[in-house]
Amino acid sequence: MALTIQPGNSFPLGAMARDGGVNFCLYAKDATAVELLLFDTPDAPKPGATLWLDPEKNHTFHYWHAFIVGLSAGQVYAYRVDGPYDPSNGLRFNPNKVLLDPYAHAVVGWPNYSRQAASHALDNCAQALRGVVVDPLQYDWEGDCHPKTPYAETVIYELHVGGFTQHPNSGLPTHQRGTYAGLIEKIPYLKSLGITAVELMPVQQFDASDAPPGRTNYWGYSSVAFFAPHWGYSSCKDKLGPVNEFRDLVKALHRAGIEVILDVVFNHTAEGNQEGPTLSFRGMSNESYYILEDDRAYYKNYSGCGNTVKTSSISVYLILDCLRYWVSEMHVDGFRFDLASVLARSETGEPLERPPLLWMINTDPALAGIKIIAEAWDAAGLYQVGHFAGERFAEWNGPYRDEVRRFVRGDRGLSGSIAHRLMGSPDHYPHLNRGPNYSIHFVTCHDGFTLHDLVSYNIKHNEVNGEDNRDGANDNWSWNCGVEGPTDNAAIQALRLTQAKNMFVLWAVSQGTPMLLMGDEVLRSQGGNNNAYCQNNAISWFDWDRLSSQKDFFRFVQQLITFIQNLQIFRHDELLKVSVPDKNNLEPTITWHGVKLGQPDWSEDSHSLAFTLSYRQYGERLHIILNSFWEPLSFELPLLSGQYWQRIVDTASSAPEDFCPPAHAPKVEQPFYRVEARSSIILMAESW
Repeated sequence: MALTIQPGNSFPLGAMARDGGVNFCLYAKDATAVELLLFDTPDAPKPGATLWLDPEKNHTFHYWHAFIVGLSAGQVYAYRVDGPYDPSNGLRFNPNKVLLDPYAHAVVGWPNYSRQAASHALDNCAQALRGVVVDPLQYDWEGDCHPKTPYAETVIYELHVGGFTQHPNSGLPTHQRGTYAGLIEKIPYLKSLGITAVELMPVQQFDASDAPPGRTNYWGYSSVAFFAPHWGYSSCKDKLGPVNEFRDLVKALHRAGIEVILDVVFNHTAEGNQEGPTLSFRGMSNESYYILEDDRAYYKNYSGCGNTVKTSSISVYLILDCLRYWVSEMHVDGFRFDLASVLARSETGEPLERPPLLWMINTDPALAGIKIIAEAWDAAGLYQVGHFAGERFAEWNGPYRDEVRRFVRGDRGLSGSIAHRLMGSPDHYPHLNRGPNYSIHFVTCHDGFTLHDLVSYNIKHNEVNGEDNRDGANDNWSWNCGVEGPTDNAAIQALRLTQAKNMFVLWAVSQGTPMLLMGDEVLRSQGGNNNAYCQNNAISWFDWDRLSSQKDFFRFVQQLITFIQNLQIFRHDELLKVSVPDKNNLEPTITWHGVKLGQPDWSEDSHSLAFTLSYRQYGERLHIILNSFWEPLSFELPLLSGQYWQRIVDTASSAPEDFCPPAHAPKVEQPFYRVEARSSIILMAESW
């Protein structure tokens, strides 16, 4: 087919299908020559056509562009970019390398891809990744719309697309395991659990080979193409399969009323440090995309992954364009920004008081109706929990995770801190324009111990990662309850089960937006591995047999979520008032107690706390008792006029008495309640 090259336009960036052809545009500051490579098939060893872009006709400022008449969606393409190779000045052009378009909406070439070939000096054309031209208008969304669930009504489930259905016992056919299509089949499970939003660990195209020898980058925090859905999670391996299958997933989740939040990794890329491969950004404009050291041959590393994306240059446009694309064309409902504090650094790495990119995300009209969540720290010590930039960012509440773990295991002096965490951490989030629901509270996440391992191991056991157990966090605030790892001791098994329930109770009755880690509802274990980033195997996968073996615990979690979702006290946006319950006060209130009513013990020796939640307007009153002491304690109960307390939860009881639905909950006859050692109680009063 004869191709006609026209000058084309410098906007938009990427490959845009239009009537009669495709417009290509690439940012390549300081480049002296650019070639557009057109491949006949995704795995063709050589391009079917190589088009040289004229520096006079196809070059505007730092942009190289061309309109190719006769091309259409589905065309496979890549670039070669030439220019000075001068690492000491931050320039790393290499015409031997075939480069992937940073704006590629689909990526192919994975069966032949070689990270090693992209790292050495030889031509890597046959082993290089390529982009695919995607026309967003060729997909039928069938009237899809965003659920727009308020934070106050949201329960987030952090989920790994591959690991959720990869296990052979998932009940899915082999070709669907570990895919977007496989996740669609499990939507009824998510609904049954009470999930309103899935937070998908990275699905932006990543390099699974960026891992120690013999292992896989399972988590996906190694981005290659920010606009493209990960090829490996598609059951359909044709050129547009990942794009369409991801959109099918979003559409199906929306039909079930479940939002889709993406864990996005804009803080670094898979190209790593100066010894890493040249895949895309480095070969186009290295100094524009990365923060460099004073010796510009080296990369500053605030991400812990070899390089740091510069967010004061062309990357600003790339990130904003990317977010808009995932919202407008892929219909996602929000983003969780990995190591988001990296995005608050200047072009030389210093923290900025008002980082432009974050404020642009905060105010962008295309992003106004979505959830934006920050992991408000980075790998170089910048910790911004409670004072992250902007007016709209919710934040992962790291102090909540640590202090709940410590309180439940019995550490001293935490009753006051736990009171703050239960109220949505107003000590950390004093913002007048944000309610407690901007605190995303969690006990576990992908990074660290699972809930099962949190109560089963004192130390990490990461030997299988091949790094001599040096990787992963050392401060886990865990407790093995007496024996490290698996045990046949029935008493220790029972204590571990109770401790896991205790953490779920605190998680459920805390103000804020709760997030649950995939598999914690069935006590999934990683064998003590707290950094399973390279374990694409049964260590990390959801084990569906545990729905049977841990059916009682699953029931406890499921009914606890249902319970809180049906109460208005956990669905409002304002900070609770600290007050004595009053029939004349319609506002939600909290009243603190100890073993004696109205006498909370905030001392260093305290290991317990009780509180009453009241919402007179809706006739709701709960009394919650948390005993992390290693002996039973007797707690006074608030007197009720013409009513009585019902026991909803007692974590010291065996199933099904550990959770009793309100319609069948037993009456508490005494004016006090004996709370067993290391256990939690939820009582509920009849409506006022």
